[in-house]
Parts: sequence; structure tokens; C-alpha cells
Amino acid sequence: MAHRLQLRLLTWDVKDTLLRLRHPVGVEYATKARAHGLEVEATALGQAFKQAYKAQSQSFPNYGLGHGLTSHQWWLDLVQQTFHQAGVRDAQAVAPIAEQLYKDFSSPSTWQVLEGAEATLRGCRKRGLKLAVVSNFDRRLEDILEGVGLREHFDFVLTSEAAGWPKPDPRIFHEALHLAQVEPAVGAHIGDSYQRDYKGARAVGMHSFLVAGPEPLDPAVKDPVPQEHFLPSLSHLLPALDYLEGSSARL
Repeated sequence: MAHRLQLRLLTWDVKDTLLRLRHPVGVEYATKARAHGLEVEATALGQAFKQAYKAQSQSFPNYGLGHGLTSHQWWLDLVQQTFHQAGVRDAQAVAPIAEQLYKDFSSPSTWQVLEGAEATLRGCRKRGLKLAVVSNFDRRLEDILEGVGLREHFDFVLTSEAAGWPKPDPRIFHEALHLAQVEPAVGAHIGDSYQRDYKGARAVGMHSFLVAGPEPLDPAVKDPVPQEHFLPSLSHLLPALDYLEGSSARL
């Protein structure tokens, strides 16, 4: 008779898994700029942010920790680059905006808890599961989770800044397993990124689920992921756990 799987640990991504921004980045940046007397189109700032974020992440991965930067300075530099690409050349004018944005994105009022998140976390706790965060985030995450009322659900919060490695690096998942004192085979990870979350966790021997949302899936993601590993919403997680644990007994 097959041994029935009993999960002991669930690790969670945060952004666009449990929380999302209340307003698009471009809107937030344009609003703060206007408050400082600077008029810049939100659309231009949103597009500039995507380009600047990609370049900054490639040049100085994981908040530039390996290059002597702090995450605070990394974000201030990114804001400067965003406004520069959107046509603002006055770095001195942007400096106070950058500081204000850094503070604002630390505030729980900037973030929104996704539907079903709290009920799902409570349901996981009732099952006796350990819960932890594994997120490519900076040191502000603990306070954000505290502010939105989710911190109490987690045994620990492991950010890429604290760990020193971003997902999908296997070392951040191994660190989480070490902190939880569980083996990979009885752990599962939930996140919205196919590469960073789904594949990253499975590469170390964990189970994983992909938060898919309502948008059509890219075939490059849809085809290799079993249907039962997709979560159209967080409310689908508890039934998915039942199926996973039950399917092991049927093998």
C-alpha cells in the first residue's frame, strides 16, 4: 500500500500571490511627482519603470547586495533611472520624490490583500501546516505584512535580501527548509512565477502550485504544468492540497 503524503510546510511568494499594488506603478510615481510640482505622464513612467527595473536587476541583482549597495539605495537609483527614461533630467528634483516613494511602498495602504488570501492562510493553519514566506523582496516586507494583517499567519519571513539569494536560486529554498526543519518532499511552494516559484521549488524537490489568475496562459507555461498544479485563485489551494495528498495514496 502506498504511503500517504502529509505536507508539513507551505512557503509563499507575496507580490501578486498574496498582495498586489492598489495602483499601477506609473500612477503612483506620477501622483508623487505631481505632489512635488513635477508633471509626468503615468503611462510614460510605467513603461520607463519596466525598462529601468529590468536593467537594474540585470546589472545589480538582488538589490545590488553583491556590489556594495543597500536595497534602499538600489530603489532610489531605480526611481532616478525611471524618471530619466521618462524625460526628466533633473536628478535633484527627483531625489525627494524617490525618498517619498520608498516610504510609500513600505506603507500597507499602498498594498491590497488578494481575495481569499486570509481565509486560505487560516485554512492552512487549521491543517497544522507550517507557513513561511519566501519572497524576492527587501527588508520592508515584514512591516508590510504586519500592516496588512498577514504576518501573524507565518512562522518566518525569508526575503532574498536577508537570504542573499533570489528565487529561483535553490539556496533560498534550502534555507527555508532548514529554518522550518522539514525535508523537501513534505514542503510545497505557492507563487505566480513559473520560473522563480514553480520551477524553482520543484528543482529542490518540493511540490509547487502556480497562481495563474484569470488571464490566458502562455503555452510555454500551460503545457508543462499539470492542471492540478494551477490555482485560478487562492480559494483553490485547499482542494488542491487534498488532491495532492490523496493522489500519493493512490499511487
